[in-house]
Amino acid sequence: MKRRITFLFLICGILAPAGRIAAGDPDWSAPKKNHWAWKAPARPALPAVKNNAWVRNPIDAFILAKLETAGLKPAEPASRAQLLRRATFDLIGLPPTPAEIDAFVSDRDPQAWAKVVDRLLASPHYGERWGRHWLDLARFAESNGYEFDEPRPNAWRYRDYVIQSFNADKPYDRFIKEQLAGDELFPDDTQALIATGFSLLGPDMTDAANQSQRRQNTLDDMTDTTSLAFLGLTVGCARCHNHKFEPITQADFFRMQAFFAPAEFRRDFPVADKAQKSSFDEKMKAYQALAAATQAKLDGLESPHRKKLFDAKFAKLSEAARTAHQTPEEKRNGGQRELVAGTARFLVVSPKEITAALSKEERARQEQLQQELKQFDKHKPAPLPTAPALHETGKSPKTFLLKRGELKNPGDEVQPGWLTILSPGHRAEPVPIKAASATATGRRTALASWIARADHPLTARVMVNRLWQHHFGRGIVATPSDFGLRGIPPTHPELLDWLATEFVARGWSVKQMHRVMLSSATYQQTTSASPDTARKDPANALFGRMNRLRLEGEIIRDSLLAVSGRLNRKAGGPSVFPPIPPEAMKGAKEWKASADPADHVRRSVYIFARRNLRFPFLEPFDLPDSNQSCPQRERSTTAPQALALLNSTDVVAAAKALAARLEKDATGTDERITLAYRLTLGRVPTDAERRLAREFLVESPLHEFCRALFNVNEFVYLD
Repeated sequence: MKRRITFLFLICGILAPAGRIAAGDPDWSAPKKNHWAWKAPARPALPAVKNNAWVRNPIDAFILAKLETAGLKPAEPASRAQLLRRATFDLIGLPPTPAEIDAFVSDRDPQAWAKVVDRLLASPHYGERWGRHWLDLARFAESNGYEFDEPRPNAWRYRDYVIQSFNADKPYDRFIKEQLAGDELFPDDTQALIATGFSLLGPDMTDAANQSQRRQNTLDDMTDTTSLAFLGLTVGCARCHNHKFEPITQADFFRMQAFFAPAEFRRDFPVADKAQKSSFDEKMKAYQALAAATQAKLDGLESPHRKKLFDAKFAKLSEAARTAHQTPEEKRNGGQRELVAGTARFLVVSPKEITAALSKEERARQEQLQQELKQFDKHKPAPLPTAPALHETGKSPKTFLLKRGELKNPGDEVQPGWLTILSPGHRAEPVPIKAASATATGRRTALASWIARADHPLTARVMVNRLWQHHFGRGIVATPSDFGLRGIPPTHPELLDWLATEFVARGWSVKQMHRVMLSSATYQQTTSASPDTARKDPANALFGRMNRLRLEGEIIRDSLLAVSGRLNRKAGGPSVFPPIPPEAMKGAKEWKASADPADHVRRSVYIFARRNLRFPFLEPFDLPDSNQSCPQRERSTTAPQALALLNSTDVVAAAKALAARLEKDATGTDERITLAYRLTLGRVPTDAERRLAREFLVESPLHEFCRALFNVNEFVYLD
């Protein structure tokens, strides 16, 4: 009986022989070995098509060839107004203005469309729109999650790094290298240091009793997210045992994790450039010289009490934590460094505690000295900027395969290495690694360089598929973070390979790929399908028409602000806290509305991203769970969405502001109706709509008419 239970556990993956886990199991079947995604993309020849007149660029040839094989025709072109609205939302996430619509509709220059695309790509709002897509993948949030959900005050710097990178059209291979190994490859570039925060964006249980386990959880998270975001693979499924469906072994998971093992997880790493540091040091020396005498007197008064309070706190730490703190910094192992970082806050002696420990006479003397110090405050420099980032000391701790993924159950030691299935001959060979410097092992440099290779089977394919997904509503591979055997096969594999090779040939330029996709006749189709197409291809897998998509919650809110004339277009900086409804305030730990009302109407990408309290207006519109990488947002249709668009304070305020704008910019009922339609829906009303609007406004105020337009499907859907 015992033998039978063990056998059942073995085949279910609950148990596995230790030796076999450590070695992996490269004896895969031919379908697993020969899966299309393991082979580097090769540039295909363009297919022959009958209707050459429809083809505007190579994308169209691949799409049309499949349609003609299925006996189908592409949809008619979208109208110019529809096309401008589509591209404007796609590229900058804001509605086009009536003036922009008129300019494009009347522009008969053959390059009119190309000029529109170039204008939108040059907008600073482009990075805000496309940076948001990447932040979903990176599981970006500004708090730790779990029970206490402490804020991460400087996490916004990573958000700004992403937005600026997209605006600058940073080559995607450089973008990869900065996020995985910016501190090793570009140590003097503060933006590259901030970029390494990618690995630390996941949830973090700072009060964990076992700090070694806390570090292991972070290592697991960064290994999993790196594979999902850059490679489109579910490597995380191999943490506890060999992957059940993909040719990925448990040893592969920990070999990949070994690249990250030397890293220290710094939550407040200095990210000042040389000029900032020099200026800070100079000002600090001047300040210290002025305040030295007074500060020495204050330190002499407080030091005995501070030491006594510290010793009492230190005694309460675990033996392991005390040992870690007592070990010289240069001799601490990775676990000890994490233990020190995690328990340091328990040793902080606050000014309030010191004051409470003083006698009455000492408190009076303390207050006098503090008043004397204040006269020097104007000479004290502001603290240097910090951000979550990875850092190394040059040490390479050992990495062990963990049986069943448990830290307490180590197996064989493993060395850094690529996934076996993507290695030459499917053999897990050690990777040659060259130290980047005396304080950097070069491991993450090796990983980043491998992922960013021009001939990598997955990297370029995965990224161009993500671009296609956001433009067309569905990826060529419909599972954008799963290119493995369990993922949905590509509908147009040759097109995917052409896009991947074109991406690399164009210097990994994301903006160039936008131009290619938007210049195609495929992108410029209407959303209306012929009866034949609707019957034969109801899911639009052949892209014989454009998909009609609902806008994300952030873009709906930004549109409300834009059309009502209230949008504050300020870019970057610390996140803002717009007011939230009183009922949400009950669980709103540390959510205090920003003091400046102008911050309440900034773009939604700048709203503080708290894990345990998502902004109430955005939440009903399928806001992703920031605890894990999100490759594709859900698109549900629920009652709370309708209620939010009808009753939320954001909508009511936008309706009143839009009504005021209409009264100012238009004269008479008909003119205001027309302008309202043009601002909200990007078109003029039909005769029937104009008649209904007139009848409505006889008995209802203008702001109620505006609110009604916000609840029209066209306002939240993109044709």
